[in-house]
Amino acid sequence: MSVLVLVEGLNGEIKKSSLEAASYGSQVAKELGTTATALAIGEVHEDALAKLGEQGISRVLYDNDPRLNNFVTEAYVKVIAKAAAQENSKVIIFSNTNIGAAVGSRLAVRLNGSLATNVTQLPKINGNSFTVTRGVFSGKAFADVELTSDVKIIAVKKNSIEITNQGGTATVEKFSADLTDADFAAAPKETVMQDTDGGVLLPEAEIVVSGGRGLKGPENWHLIEDLAKALGAATACSKPVADIGWRPHHEHVGQTGITVSPNLYIAVGISGAIQHLAGVNSSKVIVVINKDPEAPFFKAADYGIVGDALEVVPKLIEAAKALDK
Repeated sequence: MSVLVLVEGLNGEIKKSSLEAASYGSQVAKELGTTATALAIGEVHEDALAKLGEQGISRVLYDNDPRLNNFVTEAYVKVIAKAAAQENSKVIIFSNTNIGAAVGSRLAVRLNGSLATNVTQLPKINGNSFTVTRGVFSGKAFADVELTSDVKIIAVKKNSIEITNQGGTATVEKFSADLTDADFAAAPKETVMQDTDGGVLLPEAEIVVSGGRGLKGPENWHLIEDLAKALGAATACSKPVADIGWRPHHEHVGQTGITVSPNLYIAVGISGAIQHLAGVNSSKVIVVINKDPEAPFFKAADYGIVGDALEVVPKLIEAAKALDK
């Protein structure tokens, strides 16, 4: 029996969130006295797959059917289920991404398994029972959940598990789920990628610079872009900024927008409503810049600067540029 870990790719490389899931899976496998096998779907460089050995993965099953390059829920579920059957995997792990959320419940039904999402810690294992801790209420609380079914499916919250580096190389094996056209009956007709102007894709960014109404107008948005460029970051905005048309809605982060989990989140001129915090509270470090010392965001911040964004941000840009010299 092998622990099965679903890994996702982006531009041929393994996503950071999937490296976290692989590290989680290998530690669970060690606790169970077995090995961890990864399953990669779609277009991923084979050398990137082999490097999963650094996270403790011993083998990688690779289904590179070109039809899987775009995410199709039913097709992905079929591939994962077949891989789990082949490997006799009773524990299946993936990252709590949009793909993970889409396949998790369907996979649990197909395999008659139990599912825990947004998991933040390694499980406590007692016989056939797993107890996992998961974030609930938009990260405001935690719940301990017991998984007792034969098949256990765990979706790991991004930025909650350290990426291990154990050395070694994983063996990569071709895998096919023998998909038919029927498995793609609900395939996307068109996929429109976010325009980043050559920058960083927001959901995968390690650093995010986000702006709110404290910038006073769209004519000042270049400050957000310039700081992001200097830091190699993605740009984002608050919901009010998107609603009034300063920025497109695909840059809106928060409970009703995109959820991000960067290593560094810089909030410029954002008050910090609870809906916004729900989308960013998985960030490892939060820096808040606001001229209102009573802004709610300061309570969630690791570092805060009280000051006018139009005066503070240019100084940060200069300092960031100086770091590259």
